[in-house]
Amino acid sequence: MRRPGIDLHTHSTASDGRLSPAALVAAAAEAGVTLLALTDHDTTAGVAEAADAAGKHGIRLLPAAEISVTWQRRTLHVVGLGVDPNAPALADGLAGLQARRRERTETIGAKLSRLGVADAAARARALAGDGQVTRSHFARLLVEDGRCRDVKQAFKRYLKPGKPGHARVAWAGLDEAIGWIHAAGGVAVLAHPLAYGMTGAWRRRMLTAFTGAGGDALEIGCGNSTLQGVTLAADDARRHGLHGSVGSDFHGPEQHWLKLGRPLPLPADVPAVWEHPRFRGELAL
Repeated sequence: MRRPGIDLHTHSTASDGRLSPAALVAAAAEAGVTLLALTDHDTTAGVAEAADAAGKHGIRLLPAAEISVTWQRRTLHVVGLGVDPNAPALADGLAGLQARRRERTETIGAKLSRLGVADAAARARALAGDGQVTRSHFARLLVEDGRCRDVKQAFKRYLKPGKPGHARVAWAGLDEAIGWIHAAGGVAVLAHPLAYGMTGAWRRRMLTAFTGAGGDALEIGCGNSTLQGVTLAADDARRHGLHGSVGSDFHGPEQHWLKLGRPLPLPADVPAVWEHPRFRGELAL
């Protein structure tokens, strides 16, 4: 195992995080993080603010985004690490996903309003402020209204596929998203591969499709991964010739079980994503 102080999966108020990009960087510095990626959902809007704060705190920041992908009628997340936020293909692609997110906001809002959640879309937009509206904002509304005891229950009862507040969206194709990332100079990482509720056979199909589309790396330690999960993901990375990444999937201090810079470390025999040739040695640690 190796490399504490690296966190390549975090979120800010630019998507569904609770800290501003600058506050997130400050919290990461306090936690001893030395290499950080801001991976907001389908946006790089927080990167400039985070980069400015990273310079002040002596942290190396990787510009990034967590891109929503539709594959086999399932939603996957592909993190683009080290991307140029101004690359035209990526910027245009993310703009398209943002438009789909705005449409989803109205659909979910209408569904929840029919269930008695007053002004759901408008209230979710108010919670999001200058950031994008995500399902987490609707989940917080359901908690505020006393319909659910916490965000986890709100997703389970209302917002997951098959539930009354869910809205299906056709996100980017797998080839399409990886193409955007590579065109922007980045590395494509399949996020939290064990979190999609797949059988082993389906997970193998997903990984075959990901590598076939040009995917580069797999998150090995992410969020509240267990040692068993790290072992399984590391085996998948070796089998498919993928680099390994680590990240907390931090969204806010209220997630007391997730600590910035504290995902389970990467096994020593899995090549680290920060050593990927696309970074040309710039991230040597």
